[in-house]
Amino acid sequence: MEISGNIVDVVNKRIYQGIITVENGKITGITEKNVTETQFILPGVIDAHVHIESSMIIPSEFARLAVVHGTVATISDPHEIGNVLGMKGVDFMIKNGAKTPFKFYFGAPSCVPATPFETSGASLGVEEIDILLSKPEVKYLSEMMNFPGVIYQDKDVMQKLAVAKKYNKPVDGHAPGLKGEDAAKYVTAGITTDHECFTIAEAIDKINSGMLIQIREGSAAKNFDALIALLNTHPDCVMFCSDDKHPNDLVKGHINQLIKRAIAAGYDIFSVIRACTYIPVKHYNLEVGLLQKNDAADFIMIDNLQDFNVLSTYIDGNKVAENGKSLLSSVEETTPNIFNAAPINEAGIKVIYNNKKIRVIKAFDGELITECLTLTPKVENNFIISDIENDVLKLVVMNRYQAAKPAVAFIKGFELTAGALASTVAHDSHNIIAVGTNDSDIVKAINLLIGSKGGISLVNKDESYHLPLAVAGLMSAEDGFKVAEKYELINNKSKTLGSKLNAPYMTLSFMALLVIPALKLSDKGLFDGTKFEFTKLDVN
Repeated sequence: MEISGNIVDVVNKRIYQGIITVENGKITGITEKNVTETQFILPGVIDAHVHIESSMIIPSEFARLAVVHGTVATISDPHEIGNVLGMKGVDFMIKNGAKTPFKFYFGAPSCVPATPFETSGASLGVEEIDILLSKPEVKYLSEMMNFPGVIYQDKDVMQKLAVAKKYNKPVDGHAPGLKGEDAAKYVTAGITTDHECFTIAEAIDKINSGMLIQIREGSAAKNFDALIALLNTHPDCVMFCSDDKHPNDLVKGHINQLIKRAIAAGYDIFSVIRACTYIPVKHYNLEVGLLQKNDAADFIMIDNLQDFNVLSTYIDGNKVAENGKSLLSSVEETTPNIFNAAPINEAGIKVIYNNKKIRVIKAFDGELITECLTLTPKVENNFIISDIENDVLKLVVMNRYQAAKPAVAFIKGFELTAGALASTVAHDSHNIIAVGTNDSDIVKAINLLIGSKGGISLVNKDESYHLPLAVAGLMSAEDGFKVAEKYELINNKSKTLGSKLNAPYMTLSFMALLVIPALKLSDKGLFDGTKFEFTKLDVN
């Protein structure tokens, strides 16, 4: 097979006309000569950090959606399914990913469970990390969220880092707000990347300590605008990633959207393209081609460098997408899961008023961080209830692995004026999480998920919507494009209930993520992420 056009050489930073010869999935020759074709040929695009589970579809379906946008590989952290199913879950992701030509590179989840302050379905210790990192398809130790454990040299954390060093595999970071001496200690321990920066000053501080920065633009957290200037000042220290991408957003675009925005903003074309090709390939030691002789034939063709419309995508010389259509087929798959929660009633989520103000979680659109507010609650019959007028709504997190009383708190930022939302996508332990304007709808939304053993739901009086997620309560094994349509319907419906959030379900999923400050809710209670300890709802 021969492909002609304008060849974008990201290794030598030059663009020239020529012909690429492909045989048996490899580039066997590149001839520089004038050609009539005007298309541009570039290396396939890589997402440098993503949780496939957040797309709500299994890896083989994720691939079907992603190749349309020129993505050929991902650096995938399977700690979501790891927290539910442990080694069995990670193995599921690896095996399912291998059923498609797409190049999935998985990490060994470093923090399962993420904290001891929540209930997860499994744990991965040093022995399990060793087994995973010994596998050639496991390229790195996934994000080390326990950055205090790194800084203060927790024994278990240091042993996991030592295993990564033994196999000469990089370690991904996760350290929001960490700077200065603490950031330097974090890097010295072997941490090589971070995707949690939300200011340019923090990113530059970490780069100066020796880290690479993954500029994140996903369905919830959006840091592109804050960090893209790094392409001018530190182009060799930047990668692009999505972190979490809901299925409807993945249908619309992937890393190609970041490329388009960066090019439109005037950034150097090679700095932009290398951030999602050359730099991740070299950092993670990937078997992804870079349009060099003897490389794997992983490339895309686009119409021009300004509009960056993907005409076709090739992996190992095989065309996997063309003109906006995926050429990959769905595969049959099993649906492993753990779900032992029993239905609840309204009495189980009532909160007695103690004549005190309460701590309220303040959520922000496009951010994982929250604030802690102190507010006077709305009270009815001596119970604290959702205060719709002031946007202080009831938040519930319920253990899905064993019978336990639900934890209840209150949150501001969702702006629902009716109904309730619930989900079993609740980072990182993926218990049931729900937010709503009244107890009846909250309970109905939760019980829908208990009945299907996982998914997302919306209830407004007698009206209900439900997307089952049969794989670990996180993903569907159904056609990814159809799952995206169902999710889009429910997501849009949530906005008719008053929410102004860009992705209400994505934001909801992070309200149980204890490792991101300041105030979150686990199935065991309200948690102060700044002090890293439980706190009370009432304020003394």
